[in-house]
Formats: sequence, structure tokens, C-alpha cells
Amino acid sequence: MASEEPKAKKAKLSRGEKTDSLAKSSPVKLSPNSLFGMGNPLLDICAVVDKDFLDKYTLKPNDQILAEDKHKAMFEELVDKFKAEYHAGGATQNSIKVAQWMIQEPHNVGTFFGCIGKDKFGDILKKKAEEAHVDAHYYVQDVEPTGTCAACITGANRSLVANLAAANCYKKEKHLDLEENWKLVESAKVYYIAGFFLTVSLESMLKVAKHASEKNKLFCLNLSAPFICQFFKDHLMQLLPYVDVLFGNETEATAFAKEQDFETKDIKEIAKKAQALPKVNTKRQRIVVLTQGKEETVMALGGKIETFPVLAIDPKDIVDTNGAGDAFVGGFLSQLVRDKPVDQCVRAAHYAANVIIRRSGCTFPEKPDFV
Repeated sequence: MASEEPKAKKAKLSRGEKTDSLAKSSPVKLSPNSLFGMGNPLLDICAVVDKDFLDKYTLKPNDQILAEDKHKAMFEELVDKFKAEYHAGGATQNSIKVAQWMIQEPHNVGTFFGCIGKDKFGDILKKKAEEAHVDAHYYVQDVEPTGTCAACITGANRSLVANLAAANCYKKEKHLDLEENWKLVESAKVYYIAGFFLTVSLESMLKVAKHASEKNKLFCLNLSAPFICQFFKDHLMQLLPYVDVLFGNETEATAFAKEQDFETKDIKEIAKKAQALPKVNTKRQRIVVLTQGKEETVMALGGKIETFPVLAIDPKDIVDTNGAGDAFVGGFLSQLVRDKPVDQCVRAAHYAANVIIRRSGCTFPEKPDFV
């Protein structure tokens, strides 16, 4: 594994005072349920398929689409006809899963909330989350089936078809508000939710974000996709004042800047302007972390910009880049929840992404070798 130490000054993290950073520099002993995530859980179903299967469902060899009615039967057929592998998926759940993998011990540092169906795919998803040592507490309903994402592999190509289904059915009053579930939220010190959940339950996100702000804990958000910045702008801007750490890639950042009338496409300027947007908890300054694929990662902190080179990788070693963003966040969170300096968080983020893009799907070896 290639390694490049970021040539950035060590930005120490500290709690409870006005500073350019977020947490203490000395590590703390982790407890279960220290890291909380909430989002759209999907069961990833991966299988090597043939061209006839792609043609039957009018799929391109390398694409990412949402399932339409014509695709509904393909998920069962994928399982029946081909040798399928299952993984606990969905953007936020992937990040929590990667963070837990980076942490290793204790198990169940990561908690995850989301909605699934009362069906066999839901049962498999529970099992897969348990195998990943993530403490998943799903809201189970019987109106919609468990959300799935089919990864149809042909050669080096992957055609991804996502059916959100039950993931869209999360209900705050039926799950988040329950006393036993809210206790799990209260036990966390770092919170992460991908922007995709803004399309499902803004009220849930606001409740968690306000709790984090009031208790001087860390709330992290991902821009997730350009359409979130464009079509869910109002929801996003209701939540942003509570955000301590904002993640995004260059495409999402550009879309966000356009919607906010930043009048720039420069990633460093966008990071700086996003960092300066109004914030409720003034004890902490917001950190903005923007990735740019193989180019350097940009971080805005305390009105200053730092850049971090990504780990070098031979293009022929890249198998699948789809999980890179989720893995980056997971690596970052694994150190953030341990109160590590932000440069260590970015280094772990780069490491996790570098591991995941060498494999198919958001999967990883048994143990990390990150030091």
C-alpha cells in the first residue's frame, strides 16, 4: 500500500471552546454506540450476470439508476439465476460499516437507524449488519419491501440498480422518538447522516442535529449528490446551521456553490465560503472537507485552507470506485470519534478509500493495516 503523509500542519481537535478544531488531541477509550448514523439502508446484491440479463432489463454495462417498474422482478431473478453475494449497503450504513472496520474493537461503536421491510431481504440485511459489528436498529414495516441495490457485474463493468422501497418509509414518531431508541442517540458523541436522507425525513435529521448542537457534540453531513443541493436546497439549508463537519466531492460542491450564489467554481473558495455560513453552535467552527477523486482533498478550517494529497494507486489496481466516497467518510469518522487531530482523520479517510477501490463493492479485508 502506497503511503503519503499529508504535508499539513497538525490541526489539533479540542472540545468546548472557540477554536479552529473539533475535539481533543488525546485519544479516548471508545464505548459502544459512540458513533450514530441514520439513513437509507439497502441490501446490496452482487452477482456476475450475462448480456442477456442486462438486455432483458435494458441495463447499460456501467451505470447507476433508480429502479423502475420494469426492474422490480430483477432482484429476485438475480438471486435465483446467479450466484449472489449480499452486503449491508446504502451510503450512511456503508460509512458506519467502514468506520467500525477501521476501529475493530470494541464492536458496535457504530449505531445505525433506517427503515426496512418485513421480508427475507430485511432478515439478510440484519444479519449482514451484525456480521459487520454495526448495532443496527431498523424500523420494520410491512407496506414496502426492503430497499435493495443490484450490482450486475459483466467483466470490469458494474450496472447498479437501486430500489429504495422501504428506505423511503422511515417515520420519526414510530422509531426515533421511542425512548429506547432515543437513548442510543443520546449515548453517541459523533453523528453522521448522508444528504440522501433529506428526501426521507428532514424532521428526524433536525432532531438529531439540534441535540448534537445543544450538547456540544459533533454533527456531520454529506452533500451526497448534486440533486440534493439543487432540489432539496431548502431542507439542506435548514440543517446546515447545525453542521460541524460538511463532506462533499467536487461535483456536489460546484452544484452547492451555484445554488448558494457563491459565484465561483474554485473548490478552495467554495470550501471557505461554505465554512463561513451561519452556525448555531459557535463553540465549534465548521470544517468543510471536499474530495476531488485522484486530486488533492481540500479542507477549510478556521477560515484557512489546507490540502492533502491522496494515496497513490496504479490505475490497473482500481476495481470499483463506487464506494470510495462512503469509505472516505467512514475512515474520517473512525478517527473523529476517537478525538484524533483532523489531519489524522483525513489520512484515515484516504487509506479507507484506497482499500475499497481495489475491491468490488464497499467491501474490505478482515482487518485494516492503518497505523
